[in-house]
Amino acid sequence: MKIKILIMSGILALGSLVYGAGPPRSKDSSSLPVVQSREDAENARIQGEQRFHANCGRCHAAPQKFPPRMMATIVRHMRVRATITDEDMRLILGYMTQ
Repeated sequence: MKIKILIMSGILALGSLVYGAGPPRSKDSSSLPVVQSREDAENARIQGEQRFHANCGRCHAAPQKFPPRMMATIVRHMRVRATITDEDMRLILGYMTQ
């Protein structure tokens, strides 16, 4: 019985890591979306795509679309491995979630 409980708790912990579950985040002004013009949004998408190909495209093809929360978790993990800057991470995440 203890082994089943350990296995289930491990699966739940892994699931929370993969899907980005965690405590609710506060809604401070830094987490609010910034309204952009269409031109700014298009430039950010183009820069995100370029940075994806420069940083991630060496090893990965662009994946199918994932939910934004899941993609944010993936990009955070890869940021550490590939030493991606905060700005690159933000642009790549914007590109991957559009």
